[in-house]
Amino acid sequence: MDRSDYIFGIRPVMEAMEAGKSIDKILIKRELTGDLAKELMDMARRFGIYCQKVPLEKLNRITAKNHQGVIAIISPIRYHELENVVIGLYEEGKTPLGMILDGVTDARNFGAIARSCECAGADFIVIPERGSASATSDAVRASAGALFHLPVCRVRDCTAAVKILQENGYKIVGASEKGARNYTDVDFTVPVAVVMGAEDVGISTDVIRKCDDLAAIPIKGKVGSLNVSVAAGIFLYEAVRQRSLTSEL
Repeated sequence: MDRSDYIFGIRPVMEAMEAGKSIDKILIKRELTGDLAKELMDMARRFGIYCQKVPLEKLNRITAKNHQGVIAIISPIRYHELENVVIGLYEEGKTPLGMILDGVTDARNFGAIARSCECAGADFIVIPERGSASATSDAVRASAGALFHLPVCRVRDCTAAVKILQENGYKIVGASEKGARNYTDVDFTVPVAVVMGAEDVGISTDVIRKCDDLAAIPIKGKVGSLNVSVAAGIFLYEAVRQRSLTSEL
């Protein structure tokens, strides 16, 4: 990350929150105590900003300056509320296409998926607050700027996002090698959100249980799976293909 991605020190971080800076998360030294530290954490909770307790060594690796046990990571984009995005898309008369990233942790993969989403005309990406890559400058670079044009919705967890989307008429399609169906057999012409799982373990068990469909990409070689960003692109462009055929009828 660039140095400009950070604000450090208790008071500067609090002032950044008050000023409406888009903060991705706040790193706080595990042993940090005191009234000012409590005030900062209460303020972060009020603004809905995730605080992560970390060892002092991690903060020292980021900056050698006096960080006072607190470093805020600044996001180059503003996150969107999923409910507002869902309502807005229906008001526009769209048949929405979304992407849920369940545990994708590599910023380059996140950026590459965002780039494919934007190129394919997808309407939004959902990421969880914890255990996920976020919209850092590295991710923005990997997205070729797509993250500036594509709504990114950050939620408490992906199961909550699935529930919101299903309640609003979305079909949730999990991309998994365990899926019984070929991805081309899934109907992508309805409102749909595709779930891509973590690079190492795939979609979490809780989210898999809530998916309406599990679909696989046929693998003909000896390697058991595709890179998550490549797999995302394949699913997205199957949706594009199906929807273009429907529009021609």
